[in-house]
Amino acid sequence: MLATPEGWGHSIRTVEGGMVCGRLSTELLDPEVALAAAAANLKELARVLHDTAVEVVWDPRQEPWTWTGQVISVADDEIVQADSEG
Repeated sequence: MLATPEGWGHSIRTVEGGMVCGRLSTELLDPEVALAAAAANLKELARVLHDTAVEVVWDPRQEPWTWTGQVISVADDEIVQADSEG
C-alpha cells in the first residue's frame, strides 16, 4: 500500500507476473483500518477468483507512507482456528 493525497493506493503482484492496482476508499485514511480493508479485499479476491483461502502478513513498516506484505495460502480450518483465537 502507498499513501497518496487521494488515499491509500495498492498494487498486487500475481504469481504469473501480472499486477493488479487500485485504491481504497478515501474514508479509510487510518492506517490500521486501511490494512484491515486491504487484507479483506485480498481474501475475498482469492476466494472468488481462485477458490482458495489466504491470510495477509504485513511486513514491518519501513517508511511512514508505505506498507508491503505477503499473501499466504492457508487451509480453511486454519482460518476458523485463527478467527476463534483472536
